Amino acid sequence: MDRTLKTAAPFSSAGTDVEQPPMQICKSSIAENGAERKPQSSLRTITIAELYDTAYKAPAPIIDNLLYAGTYLFVGAPKVGKSFFMAQLAYHVSNGLSLWDYRVHQGTVLYLALEDDFARLQKRLARMYGTEGNELLHFAIESKQLSDGLEEQLEEFIRLHPATRLIIIDTLQKVRELGGEKFSYASDYEIVTRLKRFSDKHYVCLLVVHHTRKQGAEDCFDTISGTNGLMGAADGAFILQKEKRTDNKAVLDVVGRDQQDQRMLLTFDRERCIWQLTKLETELWKDPPDPVLEAVVQLVTDSTPEWTGTASELAALLGELELKPNALSRRLNVGVNRLLDEYSVAYECNRTHTGRQIRLVLTPPFPLGERNALLIYS
Repeated sequence: MDRTLKTAAPFSSAGTDVEQPPMQICKSSIAENGAERKPQSSLRTITIAELYDTAYKAPAPIIDNLLYAGTYLFVGAPKVGKSFFMAQLAYHVSNGLSLWDYRVHQGTVLYLALEDDFARLQKRLARMYGTEGNELLHFAIESKQLSDGLEEQLEEFIRLHPATRLIIIDTLQKVRELGGEKFSYASDYEIVTRLKRFSDKHYVCLLVVHHTRKQGAEDCFDTISGTNGLMGAADGAFILQKEKRTDNKAVLDVVGRDQQDQRMLLTFDRERCIWQLTKLETELWKDPPDPVLEAVVQLVTDSTPEWTGTASELAALLGELELKPNALSRRLNVGVNRLLDEYSVAYECNRTHTGRQIRLVLTPPFPLGERNALLIYS
């Protein structure tokens, strides 16, 4: 799959299920460099130069610094409070409400509550958030198994609701084949790999609820029921633990490919059945300022929201940085996601017969969830 970065025209608010037509942002794709001309049986490779000459989209955040597009496990012992946490996540994402101090990007949510019924869901959500609803949070209490049509069901849902950002499967055991608890490493790896292929194809987050095993371990992630194949294939995992089942306090450990490892101390509000963040034990690391990006964003303002020119012209304007046009283009390719997320500047780079043509556009602070409208894979 060519993951060259593209952009789409601004679309209606994130609270609607409207898919927008994509518009290419970077035409310097791998295909132009000859990789596609190799026989199909050949190993597809690119050089490090080709790698830097392409702008790639990072996984879209669902919750900044916490949850991204991809496939994640959410693991805990039975009755530890996983389902309340899933309902809390689903409600916050569908409403675009910050979760504690974490910014949430609004989108449609599908919650497969396969161990519940609608009466229990109604009682739980009303106790947590009252009776005001929205059209972006969808529930199902039955589904097919992964080997018997679940992917087709999810694809149909996304077709009807193209603004889908989060799909919760509660639990993994309900969608895998009978006897799955005895499966091997290869089988565990394959089932999560299938889910990951789906999430990567549709640029959504699949959050899969699973149980821990009874045996303890020095590393809490080794307590995930099954083999290490589940964790090995997933993009990340969350583990919710209590010292005692009756405790109101819990620890949430987070690991992932696209976010920093974190440990959170949580408290369960029994009156509202909501998890509250008490303390973040791990201080999040922030990227230091990038002098190239800092200089580039000065070229677009409210009065002049767009700049277009060649890489050579841009390098001349930023002469104090002493960067050659090619080096400057590569720095912008690497920083394209940061330009949009931190500075609200969309970047395009098109190769023409006269050289690289660069376009910088100041975008208004887009509503939560609309980042995917500006950045989508080809």
